Amino acid sequence: MANHLSVTKSNAIKKLHQQGQSQHQIAEALSVDRKTVRRHLQNQEPAQYAAADSKGTGAPTGSDDPPPVSQAVTSASQCEPFRQLIQDKLDQGLHAQRIFQDLQLERDYQGKYWSVRRFVKKLRTENPQAFRRIEVAPGWEAQVDFGTGAPVVGKDGKRRRTHVLRVVLSHSRKGYAEVVFRQTTDDFIAALENAFWHFGGVPKTVVIDNLRAAVKNPDWYDPELVPKLRAFEQHYGITILPTRPYTPRHKGKVERGVDYVQENALRGRSFATLLEQNDFLTHWEATVADLRIHGTTRKQVGSHFEAAEKDTLLPLPTERFANFSEARRKVNRDGHVAIDRAFYSAPPEYVGRNVWARWDARTVRLLDDDLKTIAVFARSEQGKFNTKTQHIASEKINSVERGSAYLLKKTAFIGVHSTRWSQSMLRQRGIAGTRVLQGLLSLTNQYRCDQIEQACEIAWRHGDFHLRTIRKLIQRGGPVQELMPFLEDHELIRPLADYERFVHECVQNQLTS
Repeated sequence: MANHLSVTKSNAIKKLHQQGQSQHQIAEALSVDRKTVRRHLQNQEPAQYAAADSKGTGAPTGSDDPPPVSQAVTSASQCEPFRQLIQDKLDQGLHAQRIFQDLQLERDYQGKYWSVRRFVKKLRTENPQAFRRIEVAPGWEAQVDFGTGAPVVGKDGKRRRTHVLRVVLSHSRKGYAEVVFRQTTDDFIAALENAFWHFGGVPKTVVIDNLRAAVKNPDWYDPELVPKLRAFEQHYGITILPTRPYTPRHKGKVERGVDYVQENALRGRSFATLLEQNDFLTHWEATVADLRIHGTTRKQVGSHFEAAEKDTLLPLPTERFANFSEARRKVNRDGHVAIDRAFYSAPPEYVGRNVWARWDARTVRLLDDDLKTIAVFARSEQGKFNTKTQHIASEKINSVERGSAYLLKKTAFIGVHSTRWSQSMLRQRGIAGTRVLQGLLSLTNQYRCDQIEQACEIAWRHGDFHLRTIRKLIQRGGPVQELMPFLEDHELIRPLADYERFVHECVQNQLTS
């Protein structure tokens, strides 16, 4: 039947109800639907009966027969003592289910959820709140939102769905529209960056929706942006502010801006390529959107932007944002992470932990959970290990890698004879002497330093630079053999001339005999 009752039937429903007849009886008597009778009675006396939606999700109202008027007026809701508390929670944006839970915990509320729901609906009906319009200074804010774009129909007749991103400067209402196939983080950042370069500057704040490509954890008080968007935010020196979840009025300027693009530019149209649709939108922005007189500012959008807002935007950076690839990577037990089949080292304290990896065509960066850089590498070919020396744990660096200078410093702790023997040994044996030095140092685990010193002194005196000699000397033990000094002058030693005369006389005697 029609949505509106005649005056006669409306009066008849009211009179029959006052006579105490049920909704079912009234519907049969007047040949109308029972839901129509119930809706009509609720409109007549909204404060007495709770509404129930057509799917049965509303608060239950009991039987079809409403209570007598006197009973409805005199029975107070169990929520009435908490009216002000409930109103305060509604002002905070809490819904009926949360308010019911808080009443149970904070005020030991014994009533049912449906009572709270009916009372909340009553308060909303009695105290509708007007929305507050907020205008901002030039260059301060831009609002961003997605809507449905025009379809792209290829040569094969296949239709592809598109999404139109609309960026609107809140002061002048200057806009930028771009169509993409997917709402990914990369697509979102690229389109937003194109808008900045289209405007010739950057607004100080950007208000966005809580789309998954931009917001990792929606939260009105402390939202968490995806890491790549945080890097984009830092690159342009802006502040990105997600709106309260499910509150589109917080970006009402762009909400209407998306509708304007859909209704005025794209409705009823289709395009062969994405590029063709974006070219059309660029032309439409310049020839239609910028030339209109805005209904709120009462100024031409393009002229108002050039005169009042363009010069207040932040300057563009010298280069565009490096739109890198990004992923979480686990540091393997060998201390490296794998990126495109190449391997890059991380500090030893990150072994077994996850780090952020960001890479482009030239650079690989590893970052911690706070997105602080912990390592930077040049991109390398597949299969190559890129290891920084400071990323190797000290206990994993062997003595050979540290070099002979490091080993000689350690032999100095044994004693001067060990150091002298080691230096001479290295000069004589070269590279092979590095292992000999390792062997000499290992003897300190078995013998005393004075024993090693004594063996090194004997070996050095005899010019023997083999480790096995040192071992034998230590095992044999005993004091060092003293060497007698060579004397040229002594009272027992005759001059050589006397020996020469004595030999000459002996030879002459043999010849004459």
